[in-house]
Amino acid sequence: MVTLTTNIGLDDDATGLQTSSVGEPSVAASTSTVFMTGNWYASRSGDRGATWGVIDPFTEFPTVRGRFCCDQLVIYLPRQRLWAWLLQYEQQGTSNIFRLAVSRTGASGSWRWWDIAPTDLNPSWTDAWFDYPDMAVSQGHLWVSFNQYDSNDTWRRAGIVRWPLAELASARPVTRRHWVTTSLGSLRLVQGAGTSMWFAGNIAASRSLHLFQWPDASDAVTKWQVKVGPWNDTDYTSSTPGGGQWLSRLDDRITGGWRAGGQLGFLWSAGRATGRPHPYVRAVTISEQTLKVTAEPDLWSQNGAWAYPAAAANKAGTVGLTAFYGGPDHPAHAVGVLDATSNTWATKLTATSTHSPLQGKWGDYVVCRAHPSRRTSWIASGYTLQGGQDRRNIEPRYVVFRR
Repeated sequence: MVTLTTNIGLDDDATGLQTSSVGEPSVAASTSTVFMTGNWYASRSGDRGATWGVIDPFTEFPTVRGRFCCDQLVIYLPRQRLWAWLLQYEQQGTSNIFRLAVSRTGASGSWRWWDIAPTDLNPSWTDAWFDYPDMAVSQGHLWVSFNQYDSNDTWRRAGIVRWPLAELASARPVTRRHWVTTSLGSLRLVQGAGTSMWFAGNIAASRSLHLFQWPDASDAVTKWQVKVGPWNDTDYTSSTPGGGQWLSRLDDRITGGWRAGGQLGFLWSAGRATGRPHPYVRAVTISEQTLKVTAEPDLWSQNGAWAYPAAAANKAGTVGLTAFYGGPDHPAHAVGVLDATSNTWATKLTATSTHSPLQGKWGDYVVCRAHPSRRTSWIASGYTLQGGQDRRNIEPRYVVFRR
């Protein structure tokens, strides 16, 4: 059984009417403070979500290297007592930047930051811009993954950047490291990494998961190719009331990853297939020791579509999930828990939309994290449409749940 202990929808005052139907909400929490971001807002609560105040990402930082654009991620580092906020900026010419900001309080005016452009990583990347970041933490580093495209929007490479946590928490200059690949895009980091970061990408044509390990104590990245069961990466049709669509931009990029109890897990959205009448969540767990598949606990339904999953293990090692469910009904947000014995998911809706999105656009990601102080709980982000189809009818959700 899944129990919701906090289920809060952020109103217009909390988001400054800067929401988008491609919502991409991220959330982090300390003992009493909650920080939530999305397209194109950021909001902070100092009383566990009872009240919220806008922190405008367009005006919080200078625009000397461009204007804030869209993708954002936030995470809290309890050992360092530090908030980390990643923002993606618009292209200037043929390039853009990621801005990584940190703060002791998460309050407006308290941030210090570092910018990286593609040419800061490699001077030859003059025609390249960052997109689609992911962010996670190991014992020693903060990690960000990215895709890179050229000025013609052609994918060029994917990569990982890491920053030492001790240097982020101090006033010292940060000695980052990076790694890239030109054979695989949209890399997903695991939540709950230890002394190594694990990350992965997938390829439907070869029925494979490409798994990588980058230890904190090394500059070397090791790769394995793991064979998994097949999935369809093309048919994401899911109708809503009135014949609308809500998954028109869905694909099979990995959107969830975790590490717990000697297992690695990854989630992505799969298209309709024989015996699966709706799009669904493809799931794979792998032994950290043998690197063999141990289970494939997909989340699917005869009645509707599951999409855009994210997951993390709580402090007790149980895996929780956040995702969207919809069709033939309007899109809903849900959370869930994996039963490791039966390899099945117990889920619970947090809210259901009153409308479906214009142009069928939804996504692209949500986040799930271990609760900062409750051993058996998680925090999660989500959103629904309330009262209309306009982007400003999007209502982000901050959810705390437990098994």
